[in-house]
Amino acid sequence: MGALQNVLIGILALSLLTFISLFGQLPALRKTPVGWLQRVLCLHIPNGLKYIDHTTTGGRLTSRSKRLGQYLFQEQNPVILIIFLLLLTSSSTLFIWNAFLLLPTTLLLPIPLLLFLPYYFTFLTVTHKTHFITPDNVHTRLRDYPYDYILFHPNGPACRTCDLPKPARSKHCSLCQRCVAKSDHHCPWVNNCLGRGNYRHFLALLSSLGILQIYGAYLAAYILLPTYRGARSSNTWTDVGDAIVAGINEGGMSIAGVGLLGASTAALPLGLLAYHCYLVWAGMTTNESQKWADWRDDMADGYVFKASRTQLRTQNRLRKYGDLPGVANRRGGWAENPTLVGVMGEDGDELQAPWPVYSDQMVVRTDDGKPPVGQEALWTRVWSLDQVENVYDLGGWENFVEVREGR
Repeated sequence: MGALQNVLIGILALSLLTFISLFGQLPALRKTPVGWLQRVLCLHIPNGLKYIDHTTTGGRLTSRSKRLGQYLFQEQNPVILIIFLLLLTSSSTLFIWNAFLLLPTTLLLPIPLLLFLPYYFTFLTVTHKTHFITPDNVHTRLRDYPYDYILFHPNGPACRTCDLPKPARSKHCSLCQRCVAKSDHHCPWVNNCLGRGNYRHFLALLSSLGILQIYGAYLAAYILLPTYRGARSSNTWTDVGDAIVAGINEGGMSIAGVGLLGASTAALPLGLLAYHCYLVWAGMTTNESQKWADWRDDMADGYVFKASRTQLRTQNRLRKYGDLPGVANRRGGWAENPTLVGVMGEDGDELQAPWPVYSDQMVVRTDDGKPPVGQEALWTRVWSLDQVENVYDLGGWENFVEVREGR
């Protein structure tokens, strides 16, 4: 019973630490106990160990571990992907080899499909490359989404690495060294960026992996269930523990161990799936959620204002023809700025990507908490995200349809 407890506690502890390290830095959890534990685990403890290493070995261990961490998490490499595939393959092979003769045909039939799907969706997520922005497709990507004049502005500086215009919702990935359309994040798990096109495959991977783990845990319980029945009439943990140990002796660690592993770690892909479903429902990507979190903090401090782009454009045109004096802004330069005028066509009208949602808003943050000088009447202070529009939010179900279609 003691060995079983140690195995179970170890698996649960590893799952908890993995959850904290992966999810603790998310904007939604940053100010929660999970975020605090993430900072302790990933910041304070490493700093303490670094200090000890510096005083004892002169920092040699820190230097080597830093190089390893840099390679694993800051450079594009297949190590984590290979470890994931080896773990999935070895555990499933070990389980099926020992459980095949102990399961009825009805429970064996779903196994090939459930086992195939994680490999299939991993392949699709890893090999998808059309979400990278290139000189050949950049003009198409520029018309995928409109600029919202909050997170993304038209006519901004080109990507300094790719030397290409930045479409709305795109981001340059320092690991892939390429700009990514509708960038969500770079995932070491699949050694690829997640964005327009392969994001749906990643969600399917999380779903299929979680279902496989739950089904594996169920099959393990089915095999070990007869040994539990003898302890059903007992109310003592000792007798139940003895029954579990008997079940392990009956099925071996290849069945009980894999079942425990599946049951205790299924929450990781399913929890990540739940978070990404929330992002889809809200019309955001992981990259955009971090940007919105920064805006939320600035709004709470009173540094954010919004105005009508139509009114700003009218004032800019009047000033251009001499009817109004130039207006200085608080960040230096003049208020007649490409970000206020937008992407202009030959007829002087603003070009917009075809999109079912349109917003006339312009949102800015200032350094001193005051609206741009000379335009005070056009700007309204914004205190919360509820006061601005997310043009990329098409409405719950429509957002899921968009992702399902690879957009």
